Amino acid sequence: MAIKGGKQSTAESLRKTRTFGKIRCHNPSCMERIAPEPGSDHAKCPTCGMEYRLFWVNDNLPRIRGPVWDVNRELAERTFAEKQAAAAAKKTNKGGK
Repeated sequence: MAIKGGKQSTAESLRKTRTFGKIRCHNPSCMERIAPEPGSDHAKCPTCGMEYRLFWVNDNLPRIRGPVWDVNRELAERTFAEKQAAAAAKKTNKGGK
């Protein structure tokens, strides 16, 4: 397909928004960009604290292999306990049993 008037194709315009060397946190409530040290095996999100195992496609392109289960389990248990405590406090404030 020919591009008229010097406009860019969709792929060409999206090329400017690419961020090589960064990954995005997989926590749905966070989605922060993480810039790991080149060649590192792990990366931790500074916003939410989730930690991920990495592999490198090449020297500039990291990919997430998966979460670090121990760290993420601790975060999930702590968050769940905080929500349970908040729900219990809310229930006692309403005068529930």
